[in-house]
Amino acid sequence: MPVHELAALGAAACWAFTGTIVTGAVREIGPFRFNLLRHGFVIVLLSGIVAVWSQGSDLSRWSAVVLIISGIIGIYIGDTLNFAAVGRLGARRAGAVFALNAPMAAALGWLLLDEQLNLQAILGIATTAVGVAIAIVGRPPAHAHRFEQTEGIILTGIAFGLGAALGQAGGALVARPVMELGVDPYVASLIRVAASGLCMALSASAMMVARVPMGPPNPITPAVLWPALATAVIGLGLGMTLLMFALAGGKVGIISTLSATSPVLILPMLWLRTGQRPTGASWLGAAIACAGMALIFLR
Repeated sequence: MPVHELAALGAAACWAFTGTIVTGAVREIGPFRFNLLRHGFVIVLLSGIVAVWSQGSDLSRWSAVVLIISGIIGIYIGDTLNFAAVGRLGARRAGAVFALNAPMAAALGWLLLDEQLNLQAILGIATTAVGVAIAIVGRPPAHAHRFEQTEGIILTGIAFGLGAALGQAGGALVARPVMELGVDPYVASLIRVAASGLCMALSASAMMVARVPMGPPNPITPAVLWPALATAVIGLGLGMTLLMFALAGGKVGIISTLSATSPVLILPMLWLRTGQRPTGASWLGAAIACAGMALIFLR
C-alpha cells in the first residue's frame, strides 16, 4: 500500500480545506500578522502532541540544523509568500501558481539528490501538474464570489506565488534526507515550525522598532482567530506532519506532486462554501490530475 503517497494526498486535502477559509482573514489583517498568529497556535499544539504522544527519536545536532533550515525556507518564507498570494489572487488562483512547486521539487531532487524517476513517474508528475493548472483556470469575473476576486497588482500576486512554490519545494528538498533517517514526524514538524516562528517573531520585533507596518491596522477579531486556529491545527499541525511522514518514504518529486493537488481538491470545497459551481475546464483539469496520480500510484 502506498502509504507515503496517501499521506501526501492527505496533506493536500488539509491545505485545500484551509484554503477555503483564510482569504477573508488574510485580507483583514495581512499575510504576515495572520501567519504569525497561527504560528503561536501550532507551536502550542505540536508541543503538547510531542510531550504526550511522541515516541521520541534519535535526533542528531546535524538533523536538527537541517530541519531548522527547512522550516525557514518552507514555512517562514514559503507560507508567508503563499498567504500574500492568496490575499491578492484568491485561494484558487494562488493555488495555480503554488502548484508549480511540484515540477520545481522534481527538478531539484534530480539535480541535487540524484533521484532517478522512471518514464511513467515523470509522465505522472507532468500529467498531474498540467491537470492542476487546467483545474484552476480563471472564472469569468461577473458575479464572482469575493474569494475569486483579485486585489492589488496581479503580477505581484503571481510573483509571491512563485516564491511560495520555490520555498515549499526547497523546504521539502532540504528535509528529505533527514526524514529518511526515521525522525518522528511530529518532532520534525515542531522544529520546523518553531524555527519559522522564531524568525517571524524577530522580524516582527524589527518591524516594530523600525515602525514598519505589518499589515492593515485592523483588530484581531473572532472572524480572524478561528481561521488562524483552523489553519494551525489542520494546515500546519496535521498537513505539515503528513508531509514530513510522506517525505520519509517517498521521492521528493512524487510527494510534492501529490501534495500540490490541493487546487483540485479545493474545487468541491469551494463549491460547497460559495455556492458557485466550478467550470467545465476545472473539472477536466481535476480528471487529468487524477489520471496523473494513477500513473504515480501504479508506477
